[in-house]
Amino acid sequence: MKRREFISLLGGAAAWPLTARAQQQAMPVIGFLDPRSPETLNDRLREFRRSLKETGYVEGENVSILYRWAENDLDRLPGLAAELARRPVAVIVASGGPAVAIAAKAATTTTPIVFAVGEDPVRLGLIKSLAQPGGNLTGVNFLNVELTAKRLELLRELVPAAERVGVLVNPANSASTQGTLRDLEPAARAIGIKVQIFNAGTSGEIDAVFAAVALERIDALLVGQEAFFSARRVQLANMAARHVLPLISAARGIAEAGGLMSYGTNILDVFRQMGVYTGRIHRAVAVRRGRLARRDARSAL
Repeated sequence: MKRREFISLLGGAAAWPLTARAQQQAMPVIGFLDPRSPETLNDRLREFRRSLKETGYVEGENVSILYRWAENDLDRLPGLAAELARRPVAVIVASGGPAVAIAAKAATTTTPIVFAVGEDPVRLGLIKSLAQPGGNLTGVNFLNVELTAKRLELLRELVPAAERVGVLVNPANSASTQGTLRDLEPAARAIGIKVQIFNAGTSGEIDAVFAAVALERIDALLVGQEAFFSARRVQLANMAARHVLPLISAARGIAEAGGLMSYGTNILDVFRQMGVYTGRIHRAVAVRRGRLARRDARSAL
C-alpha cells in the first residue's frame, strides 16, 4: 500500500484559542504524551524531530520538548495529560492512539493538541467534522482501523485453509477495540471465517493468549490496532513463530520482527506529519502571542 494514500490531515492549524500565561520561558516548550516507553519509539521520534526541524524548530536549541510516558499503563494518561496542561506548553502532541487524544482533550480546552489516531476522529468525538474541526484539536487520521476488514481478506488469500481466526485486542483501550471489532465481524461473516476474540494488556497476557490459541486450534491471528502491541512486536513475532501461527497486523514493525505480513499506513510518515503540524501550530501561537504582547505594550504607554 502507498503510505500516503491513507493519511488524512485535518485543518484548522492557525486559528487556536490562546491560554493567557503570566510567566514566559526563555525557550518555548512542546508537550509530548505517549502511552508507551521511549525506547520503543526511537525511529519515530527521530522522524518527528526531523520534520519539526524543517519548520524551524530544533530540540534543545530553540524549543524544548517535555515528554511524558505512560509505560503501557493507560490509566496514567489522564494524570499525565493534566500535568502537561498545567505547564506552559505551546502545543501538546498526543501520540499513540485514541486513548491519548481523549485524555489530552479532557485535560485542556485551550492548549492546541496534535493527535494521531487510526480511525475516524469525528466518531471518536475529538473534532466536530473534517471540514471544520472546531475546538483546540487537529491531527492525522491514518485509517488503520478502517482497514481491519481488508487485513482479514488478505489473510484469507495468504492462508486459504484458515477457518478460525483469533483477534488480539487490548480491553484497556476500548476505543481501538470497539473500532476493530465493529468492521471485523461483518467482514468475517461475509467470507465464511469464524473469529474468536482474545484480550491482552500485559506481556504475560500475550503469552497466555498464545497458549489459549494453541488449545483452541486457531488457524491464524489478527492483531488489533494498538500502541501496546506495536511496542511488543518482537514478543508477538517470536510467539507466532514458536506456535507456527500466521500473524497479520497494521504495524509494519511486527512484520519486520517476523510476523507474516502487515497492511497499513507507514507510521513513520504519520510522525513526520505530526512534526510538521506541531511546528506550524507552534509558530502560529508564537506570532499571536507576539502581537498580543505588542498590543499590551502600546496600551500601557
